[in-house]
Amino acid sequence: MDLRLPLLFVTFFVFGLVNFSFGQEKLSESALGQQILDYIKNNDKLNHLSGADISDIYLDRTSYSKQSGVTHVYLYQSYKGVKIYNAISNLAIKNNEIFYFKNNFISNIEDKVNVLSPSLKAVEAMQKTATHFKMKMEGTPEEVSSSAFKKVFAAGDLSQEHVPVELMYLKDKEGNLKLAWDLNIYTLDSKHWWSVRVDALSGVILDKDDWVINCSFEGEHTHTNENITSVAREAETFNVFKKSSFLVDNSQYNVLPLPIESPNHGSFQVVTEPADPVASPFGWHDTDGVVGAEHTDTRGNNVWAQDDLDGSNFTNGTSPDGTASLNFNFPTPNLNQEADNYLDAATINLFYHNNVVHDIFYHYGFDELNGNFQENNYGKGGDEGDSVVAQAQDGSGTNNANFATPPDGSAARMQMFLWSRAVIAEDNLTISGGTIAGNYNSVKPSRGNGADGPGNITGPSSTPVTGALVIADDGGVVPEEGCSPLINSANMAGKIAVIRRGSCNFTAKIQNAQDAGAIAVIVANHNNPDSDPNYVPYVNMYGVTDPEFTIPSIFINFDDGETIINAIRRRERITATIVDNGPFFKDSSFDNGIIIHEYGHGITTRLTGGANNSSCLNNNFQMGEGWSDWFALMLTMKPSDVGTDGRGIGTFANGEEIDGRGIRTRRYSTDVAINEYTFNETNDDRVIGQDADTGEDIKLNESVHYNGTIWATILWDLTWAYIDKYGFDPDLYNGTGGNNKVMALIIESLKLQGCNPDFIDGRDGILAADTALSGGVDQCLIWEVFAARGLGVAASRGELNVFNDQVEDFTTPDPSDISLANCTTLSNDNFSAADYNVFPNPASNILTISSGRNLGGVTLELVDINGRIVLSQSATLVRNVEIDISGLQSGLYVLKIIGEYNSTNHKIIKE
Repeated sequence: MDLRLPLLFVTFFVFGLVNFSFGQEKLSESALGQQILDYIKNNDKLNHLSGADISDIYLDRTSYSKQSGVTHVYLYQSYKGVKIYNAISNLAIKNNEIFYFKNNFISNIEDKVNVLSPSLKAVEAMQKTATHFKMKMEGTPEEVSSSAFKKVFAAGDLSQEHVPVELMYLKDKEGNLKLAWDLNIYTLDSKHWWSVRVDALSGVILDKDDWVINCSFEGEHTHTNENITSVAREAETFNVFKKSSFLVDNSQYNVLPLPIESPNHGSFQVVTEPADPVASPFGWHDTDGVVGAEHTDTRGNNVWAQDDLDGSNFTNGTSPDGTASLNFNFPTPNLNQEADNYLDAATINLFYHNNVVHDIFYHYGFDELNGNFQENNYGKGGDEGDSVVAQAQDGSGTNNANFATPPDGSAARMQMFLWSRAVIAEDNLTISGGTIAGNYNSVKPSRGNGADGPGNITGPSSTPVTGALVIADDGGVVPEEGCSPLINSANMAGKIAVIRRGSCNFTAKIQNAQDAGAIAVIVANHNNPDSDPNYVPYVNMYGVTDPEFTIPSIFINFDDGETIINAIRRRERITATIVDNGPFFKDSSFDNGIIIHEYGHGITTRLTGGANNSSCLNNNFQMGEGWSDWFALMLTMKPSDVGTDGRGIGTFANGEEIDGRGIRTRRYSTDVAINEYTFNETNDDRVIGQDADTGEDIKLNESVHYNGTIWATILWDLTWAYIDKYGFDPDLYNGTGGNNKVMALIIESLKLQGCNPDFIDGRDGILAADTALSGGVDQCLIWEVFAARGLGVAASRGELNVFNDQVEDFTTPDPSDISLANCTTLSNDNFSAADYNVFPNPASNILTISSGRNLGGVTLELVDINGRIVLSQSATLVRNVEIDISGLQSGLYVLKIIGEYNSTNHKIIKE
């Protein structure tokens, strides 16, 4: 609904609405049905919907926001009892009035449906899906339950969860409604939780969505090069909450508490009894709602944190045990070693921060009724049995983290991986003796994941391995490739094998060397850079063996390999020492920003479109990454921060200093010299790669992380506008500062914005949330922030299935708009002196106006001393705007900067 127009109010009484769960009741048969239907029929904005369009609507779910006093009602459109996929509209009720309606209903549905009955069976849709995603489906799965339009099948060897298959209509790009089977399959490797629509006639896969949201590295993309200088900062430590102890359970945790973002930002501290009395009334280790912990390890009502070193992705990992005293004050880890040596510390930090994020956002409205993650909801509504399974040092991948969010009542999963960039070690290989003595660069084996599971080729350890070097000989055409059992095993025993990379797997080479008695392996790249244009100097060796190797291996480049092999062939007496001196993997379970980011995906997925629907963030804009970055920034703010600082995401995991860019294309800042992104950036359709499955081009604005960065940029500006107005409060639970107010605003807006929102919907949801929370006192502030980044009144989303037709606009509403009645003014009468800079002055040719923020569309006029306008031009005042004054006579002029709601004058001297 357009918030710039007067809202239509319909009054009715709501009895017992707050605690009522509709359970997908037909709207016309409910207590609220007639009033809601009357609202739809009498609203001019909804008159395109016919009686047939609204005759088969269901009440999908309700939730109540204690912060705003709003009841949120989610409606599902159907046709003859068959749901229409994501045709979910939601309305907000406050003081017995409907004050907001987000329409996602489809009009003229009778003319758009293709058929009424499927020719493809539900089980056949499962088979088609399994074939499409190259999954094994043995036999016919057991049918667990069945109803008119839905069947549930046993998981079997196909999925980690039962597979529900429901008949639905899907709107295609032409606007037609195709009958389809909707199903979801949680793959055994946990990499995907596919939500799929299969054509109920042809069996073609029409649409897919992945409930597992991955946050891996994105390709580099810059418009300008940032010169970032590393700055040492003293870490700030303080309590982020103010509360008295409510539960004496003696629990204590040695962690990196908020607002510390990572080990680079601060030190480990022991935190005692941190569970919040409102959000976790029985503590973090309870599950039965009775005083006394049910678990003494890192498991409880909100999260079960464990390792997943083998990448099996099931709940069979280990969890640190704090014993009956709940003492998780484990030794502070030394991070300059292999990650599995500090596994307990990583798991404890992961457990702690999952609980902290749960407790903080409970206070802002992510609670039981709104689909939060809890085993036991303590009788407060919502579906339970869905705490987060958080897995530390997950062995199924690297340089990544992800969060899987099924609908309310099904457990979410967070996977945290080890991270590395170019893991080239400078002193892990030392040659002694002969003419080639010295340190050599090397690469350790990858812990990444392949088709057969996580790699387990053994790398070097902190214990040095020293021995003479022997070239492998398998008797083949290229004997030093070691692809067959070695024929020089008598000479190999007790020595270090040197093997060329070649025509067989790394595992075969290493196995043959180990069988021959070698104590370690050095694999040398086999390509000659002079003859091979695709020469790669290093690779991460990968492979799976059972049992694991008992000897270490490293990889060296071609040139060093040739140097070593030639020295051996010259019969030089040389030995090698292999030891792990780093660089070591970074554990993302210590990057609190990444933990918060991942948990944020769960929050946005559960709150957008209602907690029953996990596919409501599936469109081109994919704003979820932006909200998640924003969550991370919010919980790691410090009182000394300022908006113009540059904040990166994931700098620790990415191996950067604290002022690095991290894993995004821009740092977050209100300073446009650091982050100049506006809404128009969503049109950037340059090709950045190809899809591995289809070979189709991947464009930059199809990147969820890129578009997410643009959205988070705007939210970060909004945050600082609130802080500038209301101040900053370090109490993240019960504070009253601008940071607290904006967190409440965003959580409320997620409930209002509707299914499959775009940037415009997100903006309007925030405006509506301000109305719900405060009566609209900050409408002007919100409009100014969004307009400054191109989401003004006339901004357009374009077509949702088109990637490059968005139109930005920098104008704010007319101050007489009824929605701005509670505001003062949209802007000051004059630009602040801090808003712009004019230089050089005096000037001879080019006069530059530089703005530190987007001041929107302006007219620039130069007036001579007689009051005559001698030069005039229009511009968008952001970054640098130049005026050519070379044609003017020397003398004094007045520069007028005239905006829609403000203006200023500046004296200029023309030389």
